[in-house]
Amino acid sequence: MRVLVAEDDDRIAETLTTSLERAGFRVERERDGEVAWYRGDSETYDVIILDLGLPQMDGLTVLKRWRSAGRLTPVLILTARGQWEERVDGIEAGADDYVVKPFHVQEIVARLRALVRRANGLATSRVQFGKYLLDLRIMEVSADGMPMELTPQEFKLVSYLVHRRGQVISQLEITEHIYNQDYERDSNAVEVLVARVRKRLGADVIKTRRGFGYALGDGY
Repeated sequence: MRVLVAEDDDRIAETLTTSLERAGFRVERERDGEVAWYRGDSETYDVIILDLGLPQMDGLTVLKRWRSAGRLTPVLILTARGQWEERVDGIEAGADDYVVKPFHVQEIVARLRALVRRANGLATSRVQFGKYLLDLRIMEVSADGMPMELTPQEFKLVSYLVHRRGQVISQLEITEHIYNQDYERDSNAVEVLVARVRKRLGADVIKTRRGFGYALGDGY
């Protein structure tokens, strides 16, 4: 899952980045509110962490601009401001969740996962697809109770397709949402990754729509 972290405090941003990447997110970070607004307006993210006290453009203004432009990406506000009036302002501006600093990183991870699930119509962190069970808490796919041996990238691909069940996802979108920014993108990397997942889970788990991309197979 691709997450934008808009936070100007380097220590907090580094802590979030390390923990989120460990939890399977692909993290991008911005310190400047105006740049964060532009990226959230012009690029596609699964979820955004937004600090209210950003330089150049404050987080509340950033959020209002996204929502007025019809951008519906789930947003978790992260701020040192604890007054209930400010929380109300954030929620009314279109925030999906609100966490006050200091915080526990595990709580942020859990809240982000919940936002992504809700945005994709999933009720829990354990999702059944065919005979397989995707467990986002422990980052595992199992079949009939037996864990499958998937690499981190294979798990991310399966998780992303399950979250976007019923949709056809292009190779470019898959690349942007599961690979880190510094990853050297081979033109056939996604094809190789899909082939590996099919070998492990079955050829019918991922279907190809030639010229369009990939989708979770019928019946999954």
